[in-house]
Amino acid sequence: MVTDRGDCLRSILFFVFAALLLFAVSKQGLIQPKGPWWLSFNNVRKVKLTGAVQHTGAMFPEFKNLANQIPLHPLDPLTVQEINRVREILVSHQPFSASFPSIHSLELDEPEKDTVLSWVKGDPLPPRKAFVIAYLNGQTHLVTVDLGSGQVTSNVTVPGSSGYPMVTTEDLISALRVVYSSGEFNKTVEGRGVKLSDLSCLTPSTGWFGPEEEGRRVVKVTCCSKEGTPNFYMRPIEGLVVTVDIDNQEIVKISDTGRDIPIPPAKNTDYRYVVQKESPKMQPLNPISIEQPLGPSFRVEDGHIVRWANWRFHLKADQRAGMIISHAKVQDSETGEFRSVMYKGFPSELFVPYMDLDEGWYFKTYMDAGEFGLGETAMPLVPLNDCPRNSYYMDGLFASVDGKPFVQPNMICIFEKYAGDINWRHSEVPIIVDARESRPKVTLVARMVATVGNYDYIFDWEFQTDGLIRAQVGLSGMILVKGSPYENLYQSPKNNTKEMSSPFVSENVIGVIHDHYITYYLDMDIDGSDNSFLKVHLEKERTLPAGKSPRKSIMKAKRQVAVTEEDARIKLKLYDPFEFHLINPSKRSRLGNPVGYKLVPHGTAASLLDHDDPPQLRAAFTNNQIWVTPYNRSEQWAGGLLSYQSKGDDTLATWSERNRPIENRDITLWYTLGFHHVPCQEDFPVMPTVSSGFDLKPVNFFQRNPIIAAKPNLQEDLPICWSRQLH
Repeated sequence: MVTDRGDCLRSILFFVFAALLLFAVSKQGLIQPKGPWWLSFNNVRKVKLTGAVQHTGAMFPEFKNLANQIPLHPLDPLTVQEINRVREILVSHQPFSASFPSIHSLELDEPEKDTVLSWVKGDPLPPRKAFVIAYLNGQTHLVTVDLGSGQVTSNVTVPGSSGYPMVTTEDLISALRVVYSSGEFNKTVEGRGVKLSDLSCLTPSTGWFGPEEEGRRVVKVTCCSKEGTPNFYMRPIEGLVVTVDIDNQEIVKISDTGRDIPIPPAKNTDYRYVVQKESPKMQPLNPISIEQPLGPSFRVEDGHIVRWANWRFHLKADQRAGMIISHAKVQDSETGEFRSVMYKGFPSELFVPYMDLDEGWYFKTYMDAGEFGLGETAMPLVPLNDCPRNSYYMDGLFASVDGKPFVQPNMICIFEKYAGDINWRHSEVPIIVDARESRPKVTLVARMVATVGNYDYIFDWEFQTDGLIRAQVGLSGMILVKGSPYENLYQSPKNNTKEMSSPFVSENVIGVIHDHYITYYLDMDIDGSDNSFLKVHLEKERTLPAGKSPRKSIMKAKRQVAVTEEDARIKLKLYDPFEFHLINPSKRSRLGNPVGYKLVPHGTAASLLDHDDPPQLRAAFTNNQIWVTPYNRSEQWAGGLLSYQSKGDDTLATWSERNRPIENRDITLWYTLGFHHVPCQEDFPVMPTVSSGFDLKPVNFFQRNPIIAAKPNLQEDLPICWSRQLH
């Protein structure tokens, strides 16, 4: 079948119409995404969903009525009505009736795992509860609200010495107001030769560096000049740092140590395509997309259940984790039964330490999930660029600081990916067997992007027909740079290419060396909840006695089950290799092998910081690449529940010190993928995406390879759509 240009044109017009519809709706004020934390306060916008508010996904013309949605699954996020109901209950509860607190997190208090696992569609939903992290008068309140009874069933207060919850957009806006209204600060900026109208300030977190920094909730404010470029990150006002007490709305300290450092020039920093006139143009690429004449093969049921090929899972947005995959099951290729693989998976923490000792840099050791929230900083995805045609878009519905609901529109996209890769192939010489078989590699991807200041983090969960799950993180955006009094390395007194602290990436611009560590929470349930962690050690063995074989050495695999948490703390070593299996010892294949999945690590950079360094004390969960702990629904955030200005006394590392038994139990696997980043000139003025991740791969889970029955592509199945003949 050949599709002519008219069919292609009609398809294009359909999507143009959808885009125009989205634009029209947004112009009427029905869609206004919540501004992220790094924007200046006069640009922040929110969608308050107090009534029947509708909006459309960018690629689908149907309207989604958020105000009237109801939960259909025990793990479905809170609805508009439920968020508003929680606020009503809190208003009538002491001490919140006298002074309403700031709401830092308001989410579903998920039912007990056993309850969720025993629920089947058609059953009544378990009681709906909300878990609220609120802040009032210097104390954090951990509140549980029963929506059915309309009661607060628990309210635990936590002093600030134990850390603080995620900062809110309003916290950071108020800090900027304090800074912008300071006469001393404005005089300092103007003394640097920067117009106040060209000023763009950021609000990085402060970390924790000892008792002298305790007792108040603070934020550091650093600034750049946006004169001549939208890429203000490349024009830092070096050495200017303002410490602000968020609660008391006052400046604690102004540090101005970089007056001898010029602001880097704006030339060549603008990343917009329309202004790229001076450099030679790259040969343009013709448009490319996947054509699906019969539409996507996946479907989204009841708002959050995704079905595709042999997979079924629950997907939802989360204010802190960004995106959560739950109840992931794969269909058995022999029986058709859906078998459990993972109960819950999400990025638990994202630790980014910079390697500079200066006053304006030492504190830059961020925990992006626990301090700012990956869902809180998510931006609407860009159709046809962030996500391909035929993507399905899902919103995030969260609570603002006042407890009212707002929407992060088009926060998650789901799509099928085909990049011309081969899933499996084999050919034989025709004189032996006339066989030539190949299968295209088509996968399903769920994606979201968190823009945390200068960095964009692209989070993918990818599902394959062979049963493999791949988690991948892409780093993009702009690097964080430091101003230098020198234009280049030749002028620097440290003109030593052998010992390079941080390299020049442009004139007067240094790219500061830093790391990224993303720790994943993986509650694996391989054919049930009681699993074991199996270490498969690959050991070299000399072939003895001599004369039996011309070989001198071989490799053998030796298996050891981890009995306690200590047995499962893993530092990866290239020349001491292991495989890491999650098995169900009570379920075996027909050949007697325990069914399982194995963790296949990628992104194996490890922290080089000393364990007593304050940032590493807080991020001790990165001391190992792999941990295994007993399942505990209160232990989900690797950096602790309250990680802002935390000391590191409530982390994955401290939980694991209890050395609890983990054999043949409900266990949680944790994996940290890492990146060392030594910037280079190609990272300026924008950074190309760098990606890594890990795989969860079936091991003796299926009786045979499940993709053997997958259908190949045939020429007549696909349309041909182009504007001219190819030569």
